[in-house]
Amino acid sequence: MSLESKLERLNIRLESFKSVTVAYSSGVDSTFLLKAAHSVLQDNVTAITAVSSFIPEREVNEAKEFCKKEGIKHIIAEMDFSNTDWFKKNPADRCYLCKREIFAKFIQLAQKNNTGQVIEGSNIDDTKDYRPGMKAIGELDVKSPLIEAGLTKDEIRILSKKMGLETHDKPSFACLASRIPYGDEITAKKLKMVEKAEEFLLQAGFKQFRVRVHGDIARIEILPFEFEKLLEIRNVIVTKFKEYGFKYIAMDIEGYRTGSLNEGIMR
Repeated sequence: MSLESKLERLNIRLESFKSVTVAYSSGVDSTFLLKAAHSVLQDNVTAITAVSSFIPEREVNEAKEFCKKEGIKHIIAEMDFSNTDWFKKNPADRCYLCKREIFAKFIQLAQKNNTGQVIEGSNIDDTKDYRPGMKAIGELDVKSPLIEAGLTKDEIRILSKKMGLETHDKPSFACLASRIPYGDEITAKKLKMVEKAEEFLLQAGFKQFRVRVHGDIARIEILPFEFEKLLEIRNVIVTKFKEYGFKYIAMDIEGYRTGSLNEGIMR
């Protein structure tokens, strides 16, 4: 199916909702979905963004700025379950439990504000990885129009560029808790260490990265073509990361890949 046909399918699906509440993180996919929905449904679109300790403050601020610029109604959903046992223990289905909490809150707020069907921005590529959160989305009857339209991540980037969205080449981010191996305790301190470390790499100009936490070790994943760049400033990185609380800093020579902490589960 051509890209134009997929976009047409998406627009038809969005129009069928009449009004929607878009789960908006300011990432590539949700920004594209929000822009597409707003183009089709105009004032019958509301964005909703979760604010919590495991979500980078930068992402929340970018979400606010985009909605203000586009004139889109925006709901901020503050939530904190970081002190609950299931979150701190970080089981293999932690993403499922988190998504259940987040989207249940989104649905509650959408109903309270009468803002329509809750939709979210997962794409076809997301169905190929271990993503227990997708189960929660299905259980709560949250819709995923990008999957229904058959759109891949690369296609969303292409369409985003055509729409003039600055996010077309934005690095892929994810919940900060995803940097901590399943079974290792999640703490506010670890989340803040990751946020600071990744913000440093972003400001240093790296295109795509993750900082995984293994005890007091930071395992840096970057794209292979940027290995040399990292080594050139390794002394600065070591100094900064130790300031953030890490004791040892390592570079993963396999390079950046999505969901590397899922590799043991998927084998």
